[in-house]
Amino acid sequence: MAKSIEELKGIATQVRRDILRMVCAAKSGHPGGSMSSTDILTYLYFNQMKHDPASWTRSGKGQDMFVLSAGHLTPVYYSVLARTGYFPVSELATFRLMGTRLQGHPSVRKELPGVFQASGSLGQGLSAAAGMAQGKKLDGDPNFVYCLCGDGESEEGQIWEAGMFAVHQKLDNLIAMTDWNGKQIDGPVEEVSGIGDLAAKWEAFGWNVITADGHDFESIAKAFELATAAKGSGKPTMILFQSDMGHGVDFMAGTHKWHGSVPKPEQLEDALKQLGETPLGDF
Repeated sequence: MAKSIEELKGIATQVRRDILRMVCAAKSGHPGGSMSSTDILTYLYFNQMKHDPASWTRSGKGQDMFVLSAGHLTPVYYSVLARTGYFPVSELATFRLMGTRLQGHPSVRKELPGVFQASGSLGQGLSAAAGMAQGKKLDGDPNFVYCLCGDGESEEGQIWEAGMFAVHQKLDNLIAMTDWNGKQIDGPVEEVSGIGDLAAKWEAFGWNVITADGHDFESIAKAFELATAAKGSGKPTMILFQSDMGHGVDFMAGTHKWHGSVPKPEQLEDALKQLGETPLGDF
């Protein structure tokens, strides 16, 4: 059953709490981009994708599939998977521990439910997602493949090679998303590489392009509505979600400094206080 806007807000708050508690316990991880993409993945998994944790298999047959191309954003990915029932929420406490299923980047080696594709070598995830989408086309599977990319990641040439392939193969069952927060590990994306107007670039490559507010659930919902309605057009869709790195905590928001840095204990306490508690409870 679809969640209300208020329910989604509560889930997203808990996911952000999970993110911060995971990276702080592990003393490593990537909270900034995880927090900017929290609302996107919360909506995707709770209200958008057709999926069933109970019957999940890595083949993805008969269900929608998701690839985290920006593979360092595992804190948000694992939290959303756990909160939708793919594995126990308590397992989030094992994030980045030696031998855990919850590696720093998604891994299929230990067969973590919900993970279709190992990722984190930036730029490769969209290629994998395009292959999955083509496979569904060949199998007559009407479901979608979703893929989350980063804007810093979009400096990688393989992203654009995958973009050309998806257009050439008319993969209108592929819905890619970009967490367009304007930041990467070394600073603002524009200062690092001057990536320019992503909307114009994806349109020039032949994609259906939608721009939305990545922190407004009504905007997110409309974007996915438009994206799924484009099936049959022969074009893949790119949703550019404008977002704020570190969103939800005042001292983390809008800066690249928390791309791969972890708050100190007193900062974690402040951050959790800002977010507030939810009925879902911490792991």
